[in-house]
Amino acid sequence: MKKFIIIIVTIFVLITLVLSILVLKYRNIIYLVVKENQTVEKIYYAEDFGIEIIKSNTDYDKDGVDDYTDILLGARADAENKPTYRSAYYSGGYPPDDEGVCTDVVWRALKNAGYFLKDMVDEDIKNNLSLYPRVDGKPDPNIDFRRVPNLIVYFQKNHISLTTDLTEIDKWQPGDIVVFSTDHIGIISDKRNEKGVPYIIHNANQPNREEDGLEFYNDNWKEITYHFRLKDINN
Repeated sequence: MKKFIIIIVTIFVLITLVLSILVLKYRNIIYLVVKENQTVEKIYYAEDFGIEIIKSNTDYDKDGVDDYTDILLGARADAENKPTYRSAYYSGGYPPDDEGVCTDVVWRALKNAGYFLKDMVDEDIKNNLSLYPRVDGKPDPNIDFRRVPNLIVYFQKNHISLTTDLTEIDKWQPGDIVVFSTDHIGIISDKRNEKGVPYIIHNANQPNREEDGLEFYNDNWKEITYHFRLKDINN
């Protein structure tokens, strides 16, 4: 009888351990499922916290909308299109509109403001090859602009680096670019949660592509490592 009880207790402990490991490993998936099925949360905006929205002095594509707003709207259009998450190599570099990964949100967002990120990155790699270790000395225009480590180098070198502290809520502006670790990237939304922390527009194959996830992902998935803003040409 004593031996039987020991076996039962051992099995129970092992099951508990396995479940705990699974919960830790898949907590971001659990979070996404809960977020998808919970009631709609209240959305806040910068004015609710007395935050002034920074507008670009540049309207690069001359459409009457400043660059930072255009970037935000371009990212949101991609989120609403909800391309299938597919990591693949494409001849010519660009995936079809209904496919993409996190980096595709960024170049599509910038394209909405008139900027062709592929050309910008390819040119910078050509002129500064040694600064791009991910390229490994062999530029490939079909994929270089869709790799997060390359975008980190490009934005660090050519644009504005900002705080990664989410408590500095006024420093996070619509159209900004956020990087998690060295392998995930997204665009900052104009929507905010009850603490003033902005939403993120990104593609991690999650159901809702514009979501209140900056804090959760930073704390439980990948740490925020970079925060960029496109340089204002007319400043």
